[in-house]
Amino acid sequence: MDKSTLDGAWSHTRQKYGIYLRLLDLLPEDKLQETVIPGMRTPAQLVAHTSGGIVREVAKGLATGEIKNAPPEDEVAAGLKTRDDVLAFAHSCWDEANAAIDKVGDEQLGATVQTPWGMSFPGTACVHLLNDEFTHHRGQLYAYVRACGAEPPFMWSFEDNPEGFGRG
Repeated sequence: MDKSTLDGAWSHTRQKYGIYLRLLDLLPEDKLQETVIPGMRTPAQLVAHTSGGIVREVAKGLATGEIKNAPPEDEVAAGLKTRDDVLAFAHSCWDEANAAIDKVGDEQLGATVQTPWGMSFPGTACVHLLNDEFTHHRGQLYAYVRACGAEPPFMWSFEDNPEGFGRG
């Protein structure tokens, strides 16, 4: 993978993140801190993990050569009490991730990235890890939204995304 390929993949991630933001907007505020589906994180915990631990931290780690642990998920989630809190956090994490990816070039993609998980990955593997993890957790949000009685957006309806997260 080179920088040009990364830019194309990141553009698609941006569009998928727009769907993710729309899913977050459908979550009822009174369910953010509740276990909606037994055995799974609360919606607030899932946002802390997905936006903070995956999207932001993996992107920053790719840019710097070291993925760091995100702040404790439960502590972050405890502060996500309203839909506005959740959306502000998700947007902030995206902005940090996007700024980090802007700094990534062929050198970072070819470098070894250290992780807090006792292993290291090639930079290109971090791009795939971020995509796989994000897609997995976005799918969980579809289940949450349905369990809360709402209809999730069509997964390819990028034209309905918030500004900055649509096609192009």
